[in-house]
Amino acid sequence: MSENLRPRLSALEAAWVIARRDFVAVLFSRAFLFFLLGPLFPVIVGGLAGSIGGEVQREAVSLEVGLAMTPQENAAMIAAGERLSGQLGGALPDLRAVPEAASDPAFNARAFMEARRGNYAAIMTGTLAEPTLVGTQGQLRRWKGPIGLVAAEATSAEPASFPPVSTEVVTTSAASERTTRIQTAQIAQMLLFLLTMLLAGMVLSNLVEEKANKIIEILAAAIPMDAVFMGKLFAMLAVSFVGIAVWGTVAWGLFALGGDAITQVTGFNIANLPAPAVGWPLFVALGVVYFAMAYLLLGALFLTIGSMASSVREVQTLSMPVTMMQLMVFFLAAYTIKQPGSALELAAIAFPLSSPFAMLARAAMEPEVWTHVVALAWQAVAVVALVKGGSLLFRKRVMKSGGAGRDKSRKNARLAA
Repeated sequence: MSENLRPRLSALEAAWVIARRDFVAVLFSRAFLFFLLGPLFPVIVGGLAGSIGGEVQREAVSLEVGLAMTPQENAAMIAAGERLSGQLGGALPDLRAVPEAASDPAFNARAFMEARRGNYAAIMTGTLAEPTLVGTQGQLRRWKGPIGLVAAEATSAEPASFPPVSTEVVTTSAASERTTRIQTAQIAQMLLFLLTMLLAGMVLSNLVEEKANKIIEILAAAIPMDAVFMGKLFAMLAVSFVGIAVWGTVAWGLFALGGDAITQVTGFNIANLPAPAVGWPLFVALGVVYFAMAYLLLGALFLTIGSMASSVREVQTLSMPVTMMQLMVFFLAAYTIKQPGSALELAAIAFPLSSPFAMLARAAMEPEVWTHVVALAWQAVAVVALVKGGSLLFRKRVMKSGGAGRDKSRKNARLAA
């Protein structure tokens, strides 16, 4: 009798209890610490390898073309190259006289290159009127035109005079603005996809463990199953935000300590990333919200899969199609970046799993804000529907709702009490 008179938690209160319990249990576990450290090791190792590889590449790639002609012709080529470098910049190689050619009257450029002596991209022989370039096919294709231009400048009776070119700089143009914003949209989509796929898997392992320990049956007997699902989803979402905060802090520290070196190695400077159409503050806020929605949508599917599986191996088997589907969904959203307003983009926005990716790209490309309000409302409805459907399927297929199923659940709950 006292059991029947005991006040029952509302769905919202029950979800909060489950969320708080799971959040604390996961956050202070040793497994979560190792989970946080896992992605940092590849980043650190990759950064070190990239730095070393960049240094090796810079040392290995030569932009020097050797000169094996008479001293006068060599000097004329070098002077012409210096005059043209002001106009053509990096399009010209560094011209250097080959010391071995000056000391050896029988110098053979072909034999010299095949013997792998020196560090020249190519060697110019012959005369200024009839130059010959010796080198590999790729280097000849690259330097044949520039060397011919410098030779023509060197043979001129008078050095060519270049007319002064006046310039007028515009801050932006429609084509330039759209092209640069595509880069922001692509990077944001990729980051959203990687974080979602990396973090959503925690939902699976959590539910499988509780099924093996019969805890899920006790929870199902005490509170509504959809409240259990919703609480677990938001608990794992909160844990994911903790992980992102840790990784973001480490990334900020790395850029603060070695930002110039990282930019030099990777060629990417976050300060030069084009501003999105809605502005950076709103874009970052939308990125956080769309990550939450993408996580909740994918997590709801993973929860349903985890509730139907009986072992970790079965979870891995069942989750593979969902993972592949999410990959195809990402490709769909990425493909629609260059087709704004098309039927394909509208389909990507309407489909719940691809909607966060498509709308985040739209925030980078289009300044309208009201569309995001509508999209977020639709995604929230989809999350609730997936949670309701997953909990109903769990009750029907696993808990086998009915007299026997309810009696068994209540018996387990009384024994646990």
